[in-house]
Amino acid sequence: MTVFSILWQVLQTLICLLAAPLVTGFVRTIKARLVGRQGPSPLQPYRDLIRLLHKDLVLAENASWLFRIAPYVIFGFTWMAAALVPSFTTNLVLIPAADLITLVAFLGVARFMISLAGLDIGTSFGGLGASREMLIASLAEPAMLMSVFTLALLTGTTAPARIIDYVLAGGVGLQVSMGLTLVSLLLVAIAENGRIPIDNPATHLELTMVHEAMVLEYTGRHLALIEAAAMVRLMLYISLISCIFIPWGISQSGKGFEGILIGLVSYGAKVGTLAAFLAVFETVIAKMRVFRYADFLGGALLLSLLATLVLYVSEAV
Repeated sequence: MTVFSILWQVLQTLICLLAAPLVTGFVRTIKARLVGRQGPSPLQPYRDLIRLLHKDLVLAENASWLFRIAPYVIFGFTWMAAALVPSFTTNLVLIPAADLITLVAFLGVARFMISLAGLDIGTSFGGLGASREMLIASLAEPAMLMSVFTLALLTGTTAPARIIDYVLAGGVGLQVSMGLTLVSLLLVAIAENGRIPIDNPATHLELTMVHEAMVLEYTGRHLALIEAAAMVRLMLYISLISCIFIPWGISQSGKGFEGILIGLVSYGAKVGTLAAFLAVFETVIAKMRVFRYADFLGGALLLSLLATLVLYVSEAV
């Protein structure tokens, strides 16, 4: 462990937090321009969070201690998960603890807490959102874990930094299994972040909302923490996809300040490109019915299983 590894870890942790609202605002702006509207500024999410932080808390009379601590747990675990994903360098102090299975577990804890918070007050909307969230989780987590399993079989590790080293060393090449895993992980990322076609973060329609239904009772700093956690989670998945499947430009140990600068520039370019692709995808596709969630996420699970089978067949041949 060196002073620089601690410094880069702190920098990455701050980037995950401070740049996440900008990415969300950028996606909203691109979507608005694509449909012919001027749309809000990319900086609008910062203003929304600051406004919520200045508002007073309003709690339901039957709110338990779990309802009060849930926003802090959700935000904390999501932020920790984002800090484990190498974004611009692999010279990070938390690299030995970084593992894709640990990342899935952290996100699972955050999902569990927000579902319990939705049920705690006892409103019909909270129960509706929690049940839909668990439906999505029951389909998305197996697909995510199978994608991790495929990557582990291919690279021999579940550590993101070691996967990056393996890919950059030319150990992967043109692999059909990697392509299938990428598509599967993209579908999981869309579902986990409540994006179209699974959920529409821009609306509060009673019959379709998932995330918003669970947080209707939150106000003030509690709602700010939950909204910030959702932004960080989107940043996390973009960083995860970019570091595993397009790791070129990431600075490895011993590259110096020039490598760090190249890593930061390439990371910003990859995040901007993936965010723009997300905006285009959400513009050209329609929101699907709740009963079709299984088809969408079942396809992600099938692709991850197929990636494993293709990997076994290719190695046998």
